[in-house]
Amino acid sequence: MDKRSTFLVAAVLVAALLVCGCTQTGTTTAEPPQTLRIATTTSLYDTGLLDSLVPGFEKEHNAVVQIVSAGTGKAIEYGQRGDVDILMVHDRAREDVFLADGYGLNRRVIAYNYFVIVGPESDPAGIAGMQPEEAFQTIYALGTNGTDGVAFISRGDNSGTHSKEKAIWKSAGYNYTEDIQNSGAWYIEAGKGMGDTLVMTNEKQAYTLSDIGTFLAYKGDLDLVALVDSGAILLNVYSVMEINPAMHAGVNTSIAQDWINYMVSDDVQQQIEVFGVAEYGQPLFFCASGKAETIGVPAGECATPLA
Repeated sequence: MDKRSTFLVAAVLVAALLVCGCTQTGTTTAEPPQTLRIATTTSLYDTGLLDSLVPGFEKEHNAVVQIVSAGTGKAIEYGQRGDVDILMVHDRAREDVFLADGYGLNRRVIAYNYFVIVGPESDPAGIAGMQPEEAFQTIYALGTNGTDGVAFISRGDNSGTHSKEKAIWKSAGYNYTEDIQNSGAWYIEAGKGMGDTLVMTNEKQAYTLSDIGTFLAYKGDLDLVALVDSGAILLNVYSVMEINPAMHAGVNTSIAQDWINYMVSDDVQQQIEVFGVAEYGQPLFFCASGKAETIGVPAGECATPLA
């Protein structure tokens, strides 16, 4: 090999080593991933919806997403303490208080589905096809009379589902704390998430209130059927909001707002709309985009991007 060729080979090798060194260390060009902390209601997590959406966000925004799943009441506590950047729940009344107290910003409605009253196929209370209030009145009357096989399992955990249950009792004419709690062995407070409550309901062949998404996700392992699935009060609306950085300096506002805009994007809204169809024959959730009137929320909150 002549000197000229040797020089060219050496130059190429040096250049390659320099490129490899920069690529390997990545210390001068690569940005470390941001961390996004989310507190979410159990139904968005237990159904697998968030698991299906997180990888796309992490790739698009060079982020690592950390999720804590709990009932809405506990999730709100995480938000109040500033333990997370994002809150995703389904209890509009408590969300309103959370926002009014200054803990949250930029609420956006991302999805909705419906609650169902489920129970054994034998339906010992005979509630199939009733309106929710009538079904609760019937279960109460038979349960307090000790009718064999009639029992109700409540989440009993201050979750969004538990709040909806209490709203139905109220609409049916009962005072929850005075008439329902501690009214007999027929009424059992599980103090568990939706999936565990469904399993407990199945074991006892009782009745419970569930969001349709979690029920469909667990249905293959249960001997329960949806007996009551219509009635305006059964609407179940999911929202996302960022934690107010003015209340907690450690909140990552930038990545939180990226998540909100990701969730309301056309692509993700379409993913929500079809999630579960292939496996369960129907969607577990409906996207919120363009559904403000159906959901009954301000159009500005209904799957619209942040300015």
